[in-house]
Amino acid sequence: MKLFEQEELVIYNSTSKFKEKFKSINEGSVGMYVCGPTVYNNVHLGNCRTFLSFDLVFRYLKHLGYQVRYVRNITDAGHLENDADSGEDRIAKKARIERLEPMEIVQRYTIDFHQTMSLFNALPPSIEPTATGHIIEQIEIIEKILAEGLAYVVNGSVYFDVHKFNKNHSYGKLSGRNLEDMVANTRDLTAQTDKKNPQDFALWKKAEPEHIMRWSSPWSQGFPGWHLECTAMSTKYLGKQFDIHGGGMDLKFPHHECEIAQSEAALKTNPVNYWMHANMLTLNGKKMAKSTGNNILPHEIFSGNNSKLSKAFSPTVTKFFMYQAHYRSILDFSNEALMASEKGFNKMMEAYKMLSVITSSDECNFDASTWKQSCYNAMNDDFNSPILIAQLFEAVKIINSAKEGTINLDQNAITMLQDTMHTFIFDVLGLQDNLVANTAGDHQLVGAVNILIELRNQARANKDFATSDLIRDQLKDAGIHLKDGKEGTSFTTS
Repeated sequence: MKLFEQEELVIYNSTSKFKEKFKSINEGSVGMYVCGPTVYNNVHLGNCRTFLSFDLVFRYLKHLGYQVRYVRNITDAGHLENDADSGEDRIAKKARIERLEPMEIVQRYTIDFHQTMSLFNALPPSIEPTATGHIIEQIEIIEKILAEGLAYVVNGSVYFDVHKFNKNHSYGKLSGRNLEDMVANTRDLTAQTDKKNPQDFALWKKAEPEHIMRWSSPWSQGFPGWHLECTAMSTKYLGKQFDIHGGGMDLKFPHHECEIAQSEAALKTNPVNYWMHANMLTLNGKKMAKSTGNNILPHEIFSGNNSKLSKAFSPTVTKFFMYQAHYRSILDFSNEALMASEKGFNKMMEAYKMLSVITSSDECNFDASTWKQSCYNAMNDDFNSPILIAQLFEAVKIINSAKEGTINLDQNAITMLQDTMHTFIFDVLGLQDNLVANTAGDHQLVGAVNILIELRNQARANKDFATSDLIRDQLKDAGIHLKDGKEGTSFTTS
């Protein structure tokens, strides 16, 4: 029996605004689409949080035994400035500024994105399609929408007719917005636009003479609208209707709302059963923005080359910090929060490793089965990673108590703790061991630190506490933390 047949998973559905029991369209299989990056710049930390949130979803579904087809796109054309239907293409603008071909920009920042996700130990998606690789599919969808009378052509551009669509459908059902309210709060159109109504959105845009990225279509030399690519790629690889569609909270309107409208117009079906949205990341209590300087890139965190943090933090500690908040919650990024996360992560890893040296007993004071189920209960409750981490720290308390001899663990409990902690730390959360690894350089470090530990032990034996404290403090300044216990002194690095 597969785990998904035993565990009842519930997911918060952005459409219904409630948690719903998850039931896949095809038993044992899950189709999941997540809006990927627009590759015109280095991926920022807020985007990383979204992709790591869905890496967690992907990993847990796979752990439950589902066969998951995870599709995450690369936007390499059609995304105009300010997410609007006018203005310059973000990639083309970057190419103009840097005097490069647009596809050079795409290649550079796609590589950066992949490298950053790899450092975070995120699993690659099953399929990673690009917008430019699916121009034909996008044109075909536009033709279907035109045939239904729900789009119109003006001067070589094609626009989706939101008002006509809304007569027999519900535009705004995902975001909870009412079209009449949108109309009431919209200024009159200027003479510069071809749209019939301000709420209409572009399916195809005729390229201006200076627009570099363009393709042939039945209507003009131009480029597809930003919203259209996700409809084309999700339905091509997952079918007209699939299980999960994810993305950042900022994409709910208009991007995802437009995706729904396009699918219902062209394919005559509601495309997604469960819509999931990850919330934003703030920095020191304020919205992250390059324009204000309140921003930090992943590589700046990992290198320590920034003015926001007191030291460098590893990708795993950064990821662990993010998972200490639920994916639907706003999370504030700060030096203090990262310091606390690093301390907590090291404590958890020390306890996990300690399991291998704990002596089992014939008696047992710990119900390991109930604790194990509590870990599953946390993840089954809309992928609640902070509750899962809290349960892992409950195990840390038990392990430390067993080491101190205040509780007893039998071999079955020790084995269950080892297996379950390994499953959730490494397989589900996708964390990596930050402690000293078994490389040649690290063996030299271990030897050097052990010499200093021995010198410190001699100083303590001679009651030379000044020297003892000096060794401990200088090692700490170098990122090496000593921990004294009944079985001697161990150390961790940060």
